[in-house]
Amino acid sequence: MADYELTDLTIAAARTGLRNRDFSSVELVQAHIDAGEAARDLNAYITPTPERAQTMAAAADAALASDEAGMLTGIPIAVKDLFCTQGVATTAASHILEGFIPPYESSVTANLWRQGGVMLGKANLDEFAMGSANVTSYYGTVTNPWQATSGPLKGKDLVPGGSSGGSASAVASRIAMGAVGTDTGGSIRQPASFCGVVGMKPTYGRCSRWGTIAFASSLDQAGPLTRSVEDAAIMLGAMAGHDPKDSTSVDIDVPDYQAGLRASVKGLKVGIPKEYRVDDMPPEIDALWQAGAEWLRQAGAEIVEISLPLTKYALPCYYIVAPAEASSNLARYDGIRYGLRVDGKDLVDTYEGTRAAGFGDEVQRRIMIGTYVLSSGYYDAYYLKAQKVRTRIAEDFRAVFTECDVLLTPTAPSSAFAIGEKMDDPIAMYLNDIFTVPASMAGLPALSLPAGLDAQGLPLGLQLIGQAFDEARLLSVAQSLETAAAFDKRPIRSGAA
Repeated sequence: MADYELTDLTIAAARTGLRNRDFSSVELVQAHIDAGEAARDLNAYITPTPERAQTMAAAADAALASDEAGMLTGIPIAVKDLFCTQGVATTAASHILEGFIPPYESSVTANLWRQGGVMLGKANLDEFAMGSANVTSYYGTVTNPWQATSGPLKGKDLVPGGSSGGSASAVASRIAMGAVGTDTGGSIRQPASFCGVVGMKPTYGRCSRWGTIAFASSLDQAGPLTRSVEDAAIMLGAMAGHDPKDSTSVDIDVPDYQAGLRASVKGLKVGIPKEYRVDDMPPEIDALWQAGAEWLRQAGAEIVEISLPLTKYALPCYYIVAPAEASSNLARYDGIRYGLRVDGKDLVDTYEGTRAAGFGDEVQRRIMIGTYVLSSGYYDAYYLKAQKVRTRIAEDFRAVFTECDVLLTPTAPSSAFAIGEKMDDPIAMYLNDIFTVPASMAGLPALSLPAGLDAQGLPLGLQLIGQAFDEARLLSVAQSLETAAAFDKRPIRSGAA
């Protein structure tokens, strides 16, 4: 089988091919390494790990030969460089962690390797996962493999979304079969929409946060980026599970998500929240949203309009809670124990010099916002009030789930935009998360899948939001929607083209 055919396989198809001995894991992994080399201009990886990948692939072939395969044996995967990987540099895309090599493995990646997955490398991201375009990385901007075929963006390099932009770009360009990302306010789903792939944020607590570099501890959640809903089900099954090392990890069974994909949507109620229909929504996104509802209706689901009245407060609430937690989490980076150190005339001068040189503008901005809202005299007025609103947002969702089983919304308010746009306007950048943040504030599972192209030939995503720990139903509805949408387009800049 030709290399380009190998890189174009889904995880599900590759698992079948590996078990049928149609090709080896060594061949599959080498094809992706070669494709990655050819697509280095995308800057999707901070640290490629080809030697480790080949060693892991050889071990996978041995496991396949002895019928000891796990869920992901031999499958090449990209890992967002926010997950600690033992013996491999972990940077969070920040200068302040330059040179840091963890002596331990994150629980999520340990689960993946236990299931036979193969690490291709550490994927690029917005610094400390703070961003919606993957333009804040110390290691450079990531490029979306999609290009506009017409309109004002034709000929321009586009952002992949963020913060998991490197992961999304790698999957879309066929230089990884799947990737692990993190989602705090939309950092898996929004880049999935921009890059035309599937991206899923599980329920908060479904996947362990241990060994994942923290941004906002009450929001961060690991999840998969793949090229199909079935692949997302396979990866989530391999990633998820209770972890006694993480106090927020929930001790409940992990279902067979792949088997659950066969469940019918007939009789399910799909809610359409009227508050997501914003005044300046592009007609193409509104039309795709309506088409998605019609596809599910034709599959036997009932479409009902519901109301989430506090939705409009989710984004401002998020940009109080998340920076507050970030300012606390990032206080540990002081130049003393690991990473960058800028020596000063005394300890305080060393702290200040290290943090000024080590953190980029966006990270510094969020630290300052967070420190302000946690400071004396402002804690009650901002942070405490935001937490109360957050509780009310979660109550809103619980109420509507007595009326419906899942929600259908757009994923993002636009398709991908050009690199360089919105960089001088933080508020415009933050608005990219307007449709994804509410589910994050409520801790609910949500999934984005590609459902169409806009007039410029760029992918648009639809988002499904489910009830807590009901990922199985969410994935089955997504499978039905994916079948109806029949999205088979691919980026122009593809490693498999």
